[in-house]
Amino acid sequence: MKSRTARAAVIGAATVAAVAGLVVAPTAFGTEGTRVTATQPADDGARVVSETWLADRTLELQIQSPAVGGTVPTRVLLPASWSQNTTRTYPVLYMLHGAGDDYTSWTRETGIEEFAAEREMIVVMPDAGRTGIVADWRRGGDYVGFQTDELMQLLQRNYHANSTRAVAGISTGGYSAMALAMHRPGTFGAAASYSGILNTTFPGMPMVVEQIVSREGINANDLWGSWLFNWGTWSANNPASNARRLRGTELYVSTGTGLIGGVGMWLEETMESILFPATETFTLGLRIQGVSVETNLVWGGAHLWSDWEAEFQESWPMFAEALGLPE
Repeated sequence: MKSRTARAAVIGAATVAAVAGLVVAPTAFGTEGTRVTATQPADDGARVVSETWLADRTLELQIQSPAVGGTVPTRVLLPASWSQNTTRTYPVLYMLHGAGDDYTSWTRETGIEEFAAEREMIVVMPDAGRTGIVADWRRGGDYVGFQTDELMQLLQRNYHANSTRAVAGISTGGYSAMALAMHRPGTFGAAASYSGILNTTFPGMPMVVEQIVSREGINANDLWGSWLFNWGTWSANNPASNARRLRGTELYVSTGTGLIGGVGMWLEETMESILFPATETFTLGLRIQGVSVETNLVWGGAHLWSDWEAEFQESWPMFAEALGLPE
């Protein structure tokens, strides 16, 4: 193991386009600002209700989602060659946030904007609520349906995405990356988890999951019900219990031993230590069932963005191959 960091014209055009049911968007990159946008909806009626161009290639969407039952923000990074009128399509990398955070975290905490600017791909960062757990909640919305069926259709129909996809996530977003690949086999060519909860029924892990949900002011039973009385639901949402469904997806898993080999960052290292044994059982189960996985189980390490950004760089060769891009 190793150690691991013209307003009137625009308004008039928008009105005409809305009546015609067309997409209102710039021919190349956007000018900064917000507007309501008429786009082609998803099959279930999910639609983009506004676009905000934060920069010439950074786009923020507000998406009305029937699956979630509300409006979900999503940040999108577009490649240098992108234009609204292009016939070219692009592979998509999903990047998922963790608990107590939101869809802005990857652009706030890492250099993903600069990294993506050099590569011909779309990066999409959807919100998953305060817990970051992408699941079909017992009470609280179907984030799996949003991030797959709805969001994928909107990206393909309106933003020149194609069906080549990969997904990465940190912490609860690491769980979510594997869960999406598990729930939708073959949808993602590659999936990576950095410090994720990958065996949710491992001894002690149900309490960890419940504590994460409760900490955000949500009833823990709103996720999958009580783990004591709804074990089947917990198991159906556990990547470790459904390893066979990950066969054919390129996988990368990283976490650290935390306190053992750590440097005294007690909280962050304790969290990593708690996750380490469950992660080992997940990767062992994959190998027993003949599912290939690349692992980086490191000595020390902590539940920190510096570690996760370094792990993303380590896993990029896998993503590049899955997305058909140069390293």
